[in-house]
Amino acid sequence: MRKKKIFNRLRFFWKKLGPGLITGASDDDPSGIATYSQAGAQYGLSTLWTALITFPLMAAIQEMCARIGLVTSKGLTGTLKDHYSKPVLYLMVLFSFPAIVMNIGANIAGMGAVGNLLFPAIHAGFFSIGFTVLLLVLIIYLPYRKFASTLKYLCIVLLVYLIVPFLYKQDWIAVLKGALIPEITFDKKYISILVGILGTTISPYLFFWQATMVAEDSTHKRKKIIIDKKILGDLKQDVDFGMLFSNIVMFFVILTSGTVLFNSGIHNIDTVEQAALALRPLAGDAAYLLFALGVIGTGLLAIPVLCGSLSYIITETFGWQRGLDKKFHQAKAFYMVAAISLILGLLMNIIGISPIKALLWSAILYGLTAPVLIAIILHIANNKDVMGDFTNSKRSNILGFTALILMSIAALILIYLQIFD
Repeated sequence: MRKKKIFNRLRFFWKKLGPGLITGASDDDPSGIATYSQAGAQYGLSTLWTALITFPLMAAIQEMCARIGLVTSKGLTGTLKDHYSKPVLYLMVLFSFPAIVMNIGANIAGMGAVGNLLFPAIHAGFFSIGFTVLLLVLIIYLPYRKFASTLKYLCIVLLVYLIVPFLYKQDWIAVLKGALIPEITFDKKYISILVGILGTTISPYLFFWQATMVAEDSTHKRKKIIIDKKILGDLKQDVDFGMLFSNIVMFFVILTSGTVLFNSGIHNIDTVEQAALALRPLAGDAAYLLFALGVIGTGLLAIPVLCGSLSYIITETFGWQRGLDKKFHQAKAFYMVAAISLILGLLMNIIGISPIKALLWSAILYGLTAPVLIAIILHIANNKDVMGDFTNSKRSNILGFTALILMSIAALILIYLQIFD
């Protein structure tokens, strides 16, 4: 009887989770896993503390985006269009399009390379093409409910990264020290890794996705929403759990590479396939397979979010029909943007653009747009004309402005490193 009660509670909790969980999980895409693997391989456990620091900042910004979507029943782009000048809106589109496309390309390349590791007889390019076609079919043909449910269940794939570290002997005192005591080395490489972690965890495309999905999800659930404490509480719980889940995965990926790879003298990891391959002789086939399968699973989760974010940004900007709940003939432009972004991402790999360079440029563009977007989100979330009685609390503002300051510093450092490094 007690087991049944626990099961029912867990099932009820799972049903309540939605856009927040998907947003958080999609943040751990193959390119993010590559960044966390680099951090661990190069600096061991000394960057573990970033998982704890970034969690409240991520949660605060994403909760604001979710609340904006709930109150306005529009995505972030629609709210920007209604309340800000067109140059601000077009600047966001200008920076977002190439950054998201390059991120998609890097993720497709990572999935293809890992597919080739698992099945060496098949070229990585064929895997990349196969995954692109599969994703295109899922995005266009899956009805909204099934699409959202598929993404939600794909989040479970990320649990493999919580298993991998336990397949290798750990010094848990050192792990605790790395998590709780920040260690900062003032050299360019270490600062670059910190900037990379910030850019990977607090990514602008997630702001757009969170607001739009909450707006779309709420219209599917109820014809008219009366916002009360319970709805806001459920919203916050969903976002907090999603961001916590994202950061736990981040923590365990850094932990895996920071113990297995770093302790074995393997410090140069540029891609996810290199990380997976390096794990094999050190932690065994089980760790290697789980890590590799996790990359493919996270790609299948994150790329639709990237494509969807871009589709919503473009179609809301120009007032075109949009929505994952619509069929292709009802929102052709929406699905065409998703298709074009996937094809462009794939073409990057075919014509030989390095995934590492793509990630670098997307990080730069994200780094430049994130502080501006966070400032706008803070302004919207505190604007009574837009939010009515649902403006930011004091706690939200403190965390939001902390994120703004950190992302602004990160952007300045990123620019400095590109000019003077």
